Amino acid sequence: MNLPLGLPEVASAHGAELDHVTVLVHWLMLIMFIGWGLLFLYMLWRFRASRNPVASYEGLRSKASSWAEWAVIASEAILLIGFSIPLWSQRVDDFPNPAEATEVRVVGEQFAWNAHYPGPDGLFGRTDVTLVDAVSNPLGLDREDPAAADDVATINQLHLPVDKPAIVHLSTKDVIHSFMLNEFRVKQDAMPGMEIPLWFTPTVTSSEMRELRGQEDTNYEIACAQLCGIGHYRMRGFLTIHSQTDYDAWMESEQALLSEDDGGDDFWN
Repeated sequence: MNLPLGLPEVASAHGAELDHVTVLVHWLMLIMFIGWGLLFLYMLWRFRASRNPVASYEGLRSKASSWAEWAVIASEAILLIGFSIPLWSQRVDDFPNPAEATEVRVVGEQFAWNAHYPGPDGLFGRTDVTLVDAVSNPLGLDREDPAAADDVATINQLHLPVDKPAIVHLSTKDVIHSFMLNEFRVKQDAMPGMEIPLWFTPTVTSSEMRELRGQEDTNYEIACAQLCGIGHYRMRGFLTIHSQTDYDAWMESEQALLSEDDGGDDFWN
């Protein structure tokens, strides 16, 4: 499926609106490029040396340039005030109720994405920096906290249900990273010392996207869009969008693994 400007397929509820604004911006840039290019060619012809052997310090007396500048300002104001600001306002004002959404913490680090799910109780367990272990407990999850007993943690694997708002609480353990999901039109910097919430509603499951692309082995990717160190190139995760039934089954399987491990940490799913 080919979209304007070579954009990837849209897999979120807000993606089409964002693409619409992007296309409008590029149309404006194209018109400006052609307009200023034609003006430049006209100036080369109008003020050629054979016609103007002596420099004129008065210049061209015309209001065309001013009108063109005002037209550009008006177009940019329409794009900003009429499209961009309302779209941004909608994302901020319509933030979903956590009780009606899937919540997950995503923590970036050099060079991986850690995901933390609250489990059936809906409560995120306590984390402690002193408990962080790069191999067994990269999130520093305190399993002695009752709220953490059913929490699920994964590395570079994010799972979400389709057609349900997803709230991602984004943070980082070290430097600035940038959480980017191309098909979902999601991109947010993860800033040290901050937890930044973002949300989107997936509309296309991973299996549906595979069928659409005709590729059985493809999946949504989680990219880091901010140069974060020498291993930046390998900071790559994957997002699986399930039907609600399949997501519930996945969560149940993770809970079963926790029970088998007697509440131990299982971070590699």
